[in-house]
Amino acid sequence: MTAAGLRRFARPTPPAGEAAPDRCELCGETLPGRHSHMVDAERQSLACACTACALLFTRPGRRYRTVPDRVLHDPAAPLTAAEWAALRIPVAMAFFMASSAAGRVVASYPSAAGATECELDLQAWDRLADGHRLLRAAEPDVEAILVLSGEHSAAPSGAVEAFLVPVDVCYELAGSLRACWRGFDGGTEARELLAEFTGGIRQRSRELE
Repeated sequence: MTAAGLRRFARPTPPAGEAAPDRCELCGETLPGRHSHMVDAERQSLACACTACALLFTRPGRRYRTVPDRVLHDPAAPLTAAEWAALRIPVAMAFFMASSAAGRVVASYPSAAGATECELDLQAWDRLADGHRLLRAAEPDVEAILVLSGEHSAAPSGAVEAFLVPVDVCYELAGSLRACWRGFDGGTEARELLAEFTGGIRQRSRELE
């Protein structure tokens, strides 16, 4: 068993009805509600991290890599509806991450089942990325390109929105939607969650330099 596994047994048991606090998965320090995450390249998973540990793993090439917190968009080169349609993604919201383990760009979308991978035409993606530097700016494994179209997009004239985002926000959204999803279309709570999420992304976003 790993040291992290042993630490889980060493933590005090919280009182009945009280959730156990998040802890850094490297040093065991108790974490605040908003904290950093790292990608575990071997397990292809996210690990919670304290500020000190997160600062140690900002460079690529290690098992753990700290997830950056930047959110960017490129108003000079928005995606068009035709470009989005060329990818043949069957949903109105999806995120795309260059996975070192898979050796390719992986497309996923949030659904009632959590983060669901969908088939991606890699040649079509490469052609799209050639014309949009935002799509080429995401760091492998730790950042993703989030695309909003249809009812999720606030862009005018049929355009779609694209943002470079930390990969943890994509999986947090997928997990939250899975927990609150009701019926065929998700229900009122899921729609409100999506509206709050997309609004927050727009508010945090800065122009790509």
